[in-house]
Amino acid sequence: MKNMENNRDFWAGVMFIVVGIVAVVAARNYPFGTTLRMGPGYFPTVLGSLMIVFGLITAVHGLYKGEKIPGHWSIRALIILPLAFAVYGVMMEVVGFIPALIALIFVSAASSREFNFKQVVLLTAVLVAISWGIFIWGLGLPYPLFVQFW
Repeated sequence: MKNMENNRDFWAGVMFIVVGIVAVVAARNYPFGTTLRMGPGYFPTVLGSLMIVFGLITAVHGLYKGEKIPGHWSIRALIILPLAFAVYGVMMEVVGFIPALIALIFVSAASSREFNFKQVVLLTAVLVAISWGIFIWGLGLPYPLFVQFW
């Protein structure tokens, strides 16, 4: 067995196990139902259980493989990425879906040392179009695209 402290697969497996356990525990009070008539607890319980199994396989594989996590922690990203989500949450109600999404993408991209304005503009255009297509048009979510101030 290899060292676990800096082992990529081991910690990925632990993450899957924890998320799976949280899903199963959160769904324990919902009716499970059957495969043909699924209750609200069916999907999170089955998916959480699969994540636990997948996490165990990944963690054990990591113990024997021992691939190290490359690089170091970026303090800049640890500060800017949560800030980007907070900005999105506030802006969503104040200015609407599209401006909030644009701000989220630009602030998130600013956390990287390899920020390239042209690439971020292109990425923003593509992600806004995809997000509009999925959430507004496809799912019909009632988010205002822009909030009018007049």
